[in-house]
Amino acid sequence: MTTTSAAAASSHHLSPAFPGRAPWGTANKLRAWQQGAMDRYLQEQPRDFLAVATPGAGKTTFALTLASWLLHHHVVQQVTVVAPTEHLKKQWAEAAARIGIKLDPEYSAGPLSKEYHGVAVTYAGVGVRPMLHRNRSEQRKTLVILDEIHHAGDSKSWGEACLEAFEPATRRLALTGTPFRSDTNPIPFVQYEEGNDGIRRSSADYTYGYGSALGDGVVRPVIFLSYSGNMRWRTKAGDEIAARLGEPMTKDAVSQAWRTALDARGEWMPNVLKAADKRLTEVRKAIPDAGGLVIASDQDSARAYAKLIREITGTKATVVLSDDTGASQRIDDFSASTDRWMVAVRMVSEGVDVPRLAVGVYATTISTPLFFAQAVGRFVRSRRRGETASVFLPTVPDLLTFANEMEVERDHALDKPKKEGEEDPYAESEAEMDEANKQEDEDTGEQEQFSFEALESEAVFDRVLFDGAEFGMQAHPGSEEEQDYLGIPGLLEPDQVQMLLQKRQARQIAHSKKKPDEEADLLELPAERRPVVSHKELLGLRKQLNTMVGAYVHQSGKPHGVIHTELRRTCGGPPSAEATAGQLRQRIEKVQEWATRMK
Repeated sequence: MTTTSAAAASSHHLSPAFPGRAPWGTANKLRAWQQGAMDRYLQEQPRDFLAVATPGAGKTTFALTLASWLLHHHVVQQVTVVAPTEHLKKQWAEAAARIGIKLDPEYSAGPLSKEYHGVAVTYAGVGVRPMLHRNRSEQRKTLVILDEIHHAGDSKSWGEACLEAFEPATRRLALTGTPFRSDTNPIPFVQYEEGNDGIRRSSADYTYGYGSALGDGVVRPVIFLSYSGNMRWRTKAGDEIAARLGEPMTKDAVSQAWRTALDARGEWMPNVLKAADKRLTEVRKAIPDAGGLVIASDQDSARAYAKLIREITGTKATVVLSDDTGASQRIDDFSASTDRWMVAVRMVSEGVDVPRLAVGVYATTISTPLFFAQAVGRFVRSRRRGETASVFLPTVPDLLTFANEMEVERDHALDKPKKEGEEDPYAESEAEMDEANKQEDEDTGEQEQFSFEALESEAVFDRVLFDGAEFGMQAHPGSEEEQDYLGIPGLLEPDQVQMLLQKRQARQIAHSKKKPDEEADLLELPAERRPVVSHKELLGLRKQLNTMVGAYVHQSGKPHGVIHTELRRTCGGPPSAEATAGQLRQRIEKVQEWATRMK
């Protein structure tokens, strides 16, 4: 039997509902990437195999199909699934049962009942009793499926426990949707290869990224809707500070402006939730059961957002505060219902399958690429052709960068070069990830609740990000201009979304040109001409401009001050210290143009 026919045979007995949420025409067979990964595995028959597939692509289906083949051909005698959370552990057992593999999700110790083919446990559970699982792996030939394997690097003890427990396993299948971590903790059973730059990076045996999945229609395209606005807060020292979300600020100021925006007592959150609910109403015209998810930072915020949603919609939101048994049931109930909104603390964990989620509000201050990718992954699972996902964001430089880089595939780097004054964009948040991945959402007292006080906030529609491009001009909440973007149909092909966004922006620009100057109370420029940059990037642009001017001084013989004055006169705008990123880039280009002419 060839590997392809063997893989096909192993998937032949899958029920019509498995993989359950597969896109059009694929419910009874493996998707192309799943078949490709199966073919590679069966051809190579490796002991360790790392499959990286974007959230929503169907990693569970691939893993269980492979498990079925290995059990059927007596390569292994039992299966152990290790998952990040209690909810996922049960979800794996349910999915396995649908194809005739019985896993015990309640296993804790002792001999396993003969009716089961194996167990489903959590990384925390393995961490507590690694020798129990080592003994099981030694007694019978075992396939270990390590779901979201990057979590095995969350703490040194978890990684060591996984190595201890599953070193004797016959086969190990590692799965992840996000193979990169913000820290340099090595991930067990993952191979690292050194690149030309001397950095060791994780090496996957099969990769299926978001870009490929989007092209295949396996995942939905994501429309990001970003909101800015003026924020005012009081610092611990008693100083009142006002700033506009999206303006270049220090890291601390960005954090405090962001937290001010997310305060339920201000105007930003109520207006963004209203906009998100309008978007959900539009989406439900084509997808009647579409649901929304608000990802909150803590329990108090989650309850406050749920109260706002009830005031806005007149209906109750499902609130998920922690990963206990009751929360797991609430997630299941919401998934099976047609209710509009769910609010979760931090996030609904990786892999939690609520395919009807189509609208999200990112209302947490966690700013790591890993967390962002997993959070957005809750909305991308495709069920039918043409579905789109919509995620509402604050205009924060890091988040907009992540949104624009959705299709970038990253590996986990063990070595991070440290240059003086240079920051690794993925290195700052090991503590944030530890906090985000806690199973309990208890108040840790580390919320810095006394470090500042949010005073007031307002919301302004800022831009739409789609497929790496930015669209739209600023608009007030409730305006026709905002509605233009909230009213985009819920069923569209990606090229249709792009075309509609271009039309909406052209209409906005035309409307803006007809308005008298005194009515232009918002920044009347399209998004691509309003780049959102960090304080650090702005300092870099000023430094680059000064370097370019310095070089031109030697070339032209003119003093620095004269050149800066000529640049301001030619390009317009204030002195460099007050200039925007766009104005600085324009001056840099102009100096380069002058220097080229003189050569």
